[in-house]
Amino acid sequence: MRATALPSVALTFVLASGLVMLAAGHVLPVSDLPLARMAALSTGAEPEVFEDIRFTHAILPRIVMAILCGAALGVSGSLFQQVTQNRLASPLTLGAASGAWLAMVLATLLVPALAAAHGAWISLTGAALAFGLVVAIAGLRGLAGLNAILAGMAVNLLMGAIASAIVLLQSPYFGHLFVWGAGDLGQSGWERANWLLPRLLPALCVVLLLTRGLSLMRAGSAVAEARGLSLVPFFVAAVGLALYLTSLNIAAVGMIGFVGLIAPNIAHLAGARTPLAELCLSAALGALLLLGTDLIAVLASAWTRDIVPSGAAAALVGAPALIWLMRRRMGAADHSLYQLPPGPARLSWGRAAFLLAAVLGSVLAGLFIARVDAGWQVASPDALTLSLRWPRVLAAAGAGLGMALSGVILQRLIRNPLASPDILGMSSGAAFALIAVTLWSGGSIHQAGTGAAILGSLVVLALLLAIGRRHGHAPAMTALVGISLGALLDALIRFALASGSNDSFAIIGWLGGSTYRVAPPDAVALAAVACAALVVLLLLRQWLTLLSAGDNVALARGLSLRVARPASLTLAAALAAVVTAWLGPVTFVGLLAPHAAVMLGARRAGAQTVAAGGIGVALMVLSDWIGRTVLFPMQLPAGMVASLIGGAYFLFLLLRRKVL
Repeated sequence: MRATALPSVALTFVLASGLVMLAAGHVLPVSDLPLARMAALSTGAEPEVFEDIRFTHAILPRIVMAILCGAALGVSGSLFQQVTQNRLASPLTLGAASGAWLAMVLATLLVPALAAAHGAWISLTGAALAFGLVVAIAGLRGLAGLNAILAGMAVNLLMGAIASAIVLLQSPYFGHLFVWGAGDLGQSGWERANWLLPRLLPALCVVLLLTRGLSLMRAGSAVAEARGLSLVPFFVAAVGLALYLTSLNIAAVGMIGFVGLIAPNIAHLAGARTPLAELCLSAALGALLLLGTDLIAVLASAWTRDIVPSGAAAALVGAPALIWLMRRRMGAADHSLYQLPPGPARLSWGRAAFLLAAVLGSVLAGLFIARVDAGWQVASPDALTLSLRWPRVLAAAGAGLGMALSGVILQRLIRNPLASPDILGMSSGAAFALIAVTLWSGGSIHQAGTGAAILGSLVVLALLLAIGRRHGHAPAMTALVGISLGALLDALIRFALASGSNDSFAIIGWLGGSTYRVAPPDAVALAAVACAALVVLLLLRQWLTLLSAGDNVALARGLSLRVARPASLTLAAALAAVVTAWLGPVTFVGLLAPHAAVMLGARRAGAQTVAAGGIGVALMVLSDWIGRTVLFPMQLPAGMVASLIGGAYFLFLLLRRKVL
């Protein structure tokens, strides 16, 4: 298809017709007004009855906001992709959207007046910091590769977890943040559209001034500089505009991802070869995509009688699209060998003793050190207090051990030191299955059953294996597909979170990963399952060693890959599912524990398994104790505390290793 300077007349007609049809889809199923009355109201007639008011102050503003925000996201994504020369770049995949969202959450809770008055600048600050973090991890030259996308999605996961933890602490007083965080295009007037339009149009006009520089950059940085383009100022200007457009969307309607990824790619496939053509077509396609996905949300809301977030509907379309785009870019040889993090050559007796002391110390602290009304107390608890504490300590220990073992398996088999059950989407699969069973049966999330969680986790595993088979299970491909599947499942979970019902708030509390409701028999069962898995993994340590050395080495040593890899990955998925079923999602423990074990010197598979298990136990038990004491009499879920500790380590790891 030939290059075009602007979209053709035929294409423009198709896009305009699509917008009209989607706008009609927003109106006709939910309004009984005659078409003549709709036309009159649209051209300035005064509303007289309730249906008139609903049409002019709810339906029309929503359509306009979808078009404006979709166009802004499309242009933002196109700028990112053209500047970085990376077709997977977007506000979401480069972490900018989650940074803006986290900044808005913090500002809304701490300085609500400032957030209301200057939301765009606050979200711009967060987006810039998040993108700067991705640049620090991947480097400017790395923005064109897949490492930047892996770094961006990791930052997106981390900042999203922090924002969710903050919102969880404030529920139910800030329940509206759940809907906003999932992308809310619902309107009750023209206030937000009138706020957005005068800020959006000047930015879009300035973007058009960058087309010459974008054309020069397509020829390479050396050619662009030779023709007089100052690369650094131009890069800052282009990225700054992309971040500003992203921040406007976050401040106006919340988190809506993937539109900025899909629209420019469709524009490129449709024949837009010049920067101006791609920018214009990306804007039109962004508006079309967001209006279409919002129509899905509107129809689903009418069917379920609950608010279905527009951002969640966009993720249902965008996450599979991201997987498809990644499959076109990834090669099988990408990161084919497992590289252990730097650390001592072996685990010395002194470091082993330190680890054992950490495990025992965390357990003793959980049982005997508490904070009461009179202050800190170190004493042997009475029978009643002990009966309340030991199940929580044992459950936390079992969860930490299980997630650590799952992380060891995944990091060695996928040969990616950034792999863990939460990053690869297995925890999200288990969580989604439990929530689906809960909503379908009407029961409690705590009674949904371990079988459902295991099934959900195994389905994600099966998808990972099926998608990765074409690329020889390339580590980076597997990690990115897992993150995308996790984003898709998290979007489905938001359907439940956004309704604001009692079940939703119970689910939100469970998502923090708390030991509060774990009964003594369940705590014993969880610990027993984790210990049994430890024994099995030690017996299979030779498998882990050979599989992490590469398929050729494993085959040469007589290992059956058809048996060893699926069996080991199934064990990892089942462990993550069991922990999720009893405690809720526990993030970053499966990432941190194997790394910390190697840093202590446990480099062999068997030693890493034992050391990582001990670190996981100490981390979760300590997190549970901190959650019970740090904000006494309030309590924080152990999983939330562990995610904050592990997330900080994750950030340090990415910065230190520059992604893999």
